[in-house]
Amino acid sequence: MKVILLEDVKGQGKKGTLVNVSDGYARNFLFPKNLAKEANAAAMAELNSKAEAAAFHYEEDKAAAKAVAKKIEGTTVKLLAKAGAGGKLFGSITSKEIATELNRLLGTNIDKKKLTVADIKNYGEYTATVKLFTDVTASFTVAVSDK
Repeated sequence: MKVILLEDVKGQGKKGTLVNVSDGYARNFLFPKNLAKEANAAAMAELNSKAEAAAFHYEEDKAAAKAVAKKIEGTTVKLLAKAGAGGKLFGSITSKEIATELNRLLGTNIDKKKLTVADIKNYGEYTATVKLFTDVTASFTVAVSDK
């Protein structure tokens, strides 16, 4: 019997997938616990429309991420820091500071966890990347100085 899972079922599949199970398993376990429904024409049409909607939203989100990536690409974020002799900073520049300044400059809302940057413990320029979506990344420069 073909059924559409309404919840994740261990050993069968994830929510919203079409699986083939035995009639007894469906009638005695899945249906009474509202874990699945029979895959009739109406249910299949609903499943297909949900899949199309999910694909549409995925593409929409990806396009928005690409637009933000285009804004970020090539940007230079300038940060001021105090340092001792030889340009060695007191402490280091954190991804939180970089994300805050990037958001202020571009008017975006990027989480510090999405940034990848090497340890910044000296004055100079560094390259940082931000992962905006599954396969959308952008690179920018972080310039650290005392002025």
